[in-house]
Amino acid sequence: MDTTPPSASFFAQVSQDLMQIGEETPTLQSVVERAVEVVPACDWASVTLRRRRNRTETVAASSDIARQADELQYDLGEGPCLEAAILGEPRLSNHLETSEDWPRWGPKAAQTGVHALLGIQLSTADEVLGALNLYAGTPGAFTRDDLDVAEVYATHATNALTAARMSSGLRTALHTRHMIGVAQGILMQLYQLSMEQSFELLRRYSSHTNTKLGDVAEYVVRHGQLPESNS
Repeated sequence: MDTTPPSASFFAQVSQDLMQIGEETPTLQSVVERAVEVVPACDWASVTLRRRRNRTETVAASSDIARQADELQYDLGEGPCLEAAILGEPRLSNHLETSEDWPRWGPKAAQTGVHALLGIQLSTADEVLGALNLYAGTPGAFTRDDLDVAEVYATHATNALTAARMSSGLRTALHTRHMIGVAQGILMQLYQLSMEQSFELLRRYSSHTNTKLGDVAEYVVRHGQLPESNS
């Protein structure tokens, strides 16, 4: 196994590859697949993202083993990816079967074939996104150098994920804007309204029914009329 740390040019290429994907789900899947390449001691990888009320969810995994190791942590309420995602501390453990840090999760993880791990937080200056979880089937697999490399990689992964989310948000906003414009045209013709009046009709319906404006517009485009109000 090559233990030479990745070069700056290698990380630059990895970062470019991840940034070019542009969509959140494929970016996350590429992050876990490339992690095995970036840290050769890693056999399986996953990404845990934080949701509301500190709920956590595995959104990408390179294998069922990584996903199972994550799910065990969620079920037991203890484990390194939970600590990395919520507390922010990077975690390294090479002997899970006898781990004192996670006395319930460690032995169960070892039973699935996971004996070592690295857990690194994914975060920006303003937000904690979750954690990158690297697992190995060999006890003692990871070194401190591996942890350093994984932390650098996590930074590139965070940047790619943030960019993908921004890109997805822009596409969603453009789609919504287009749907609203088309819906306005339909209502203008249907009710002999001006452009301003058609938008106000959409806005009032959205507010009255507590429905997103974009969803109301999409219904109008699909059905040629406003949805029926239950109130």
